[in-house]
Parts: sequence; C-alpha cells; structure tokens
Amino acid sequence: VQLQASGGGLVQAGESLRLSCVASGNSFSGYTMYWYRQAPGKQREFVASIITGGGIAYSNSAKGRFAISRDNDKKAGYLQMSNLKPEDTAVYYCRLGTFWGQGTEVTVSS
Repeated sequence: VQLQASGGGLVQAGESLRLSCVASGNSFSGYTMYWYRQAPGKQREFVASIITGGGIAYSNSAKGRFAISRDNDKKAGYLQMSNLKPEDTAVYYCRLGTFWGQGTEVTVSS
C-alpha cells in the first residue's frame, strides 16, 4: 500500500484546510486510517482516526475543530480542519494500518 497525502498549505488563523490521503493497492476498507502531525522540534502526535463503520477518535486539540472521514470506494481519507490556529502548524501524515504517507505541510500564520 502506498499513500499520497495532499492539501496542505499556508493559511491564516481561523481559516480551514482539507487534507486528503489516497491509497494505492488492493486493501483499504479493512484498515484503520489515522492522521498524525509533527511540529518542528516536537514528536509526532496522533490527531484522529477512523475505522470502516464509523468509529472515530480525536486528540483533545483536534476535537471540535477537525473532522476525519473516509471514502472506501475512492480509497481515500480526509481531514477537514477548521478554525486553524498557529499551533496547528506541522507536517501532517496519514497512516493506513501500518503504512505511512509522506506528509503534507500545514502552516498557520497569526
């Protein structure tokens, strides 16, 4: 499985971004999809996860502002981020089971 993350960019505080993660390969629906992020100088941290059937979890920092979703037919996962804050600045990574994408950079200016 290969994962391609996209959708990052430079936005101002309060704005929104939608990250996408598209998978290649035969397997998708059976895996949990995750989003993680790594800010400069910090460890990678969990952001959100979703399993087929809808079980969803969020970190405290993401709860209420971010929404994770997936489309198994398209073999894609999404992270809708709203009301972005400068502290959300990080490289965002998607993960499908044990497979990792390459990351997409999000920069939020104040």
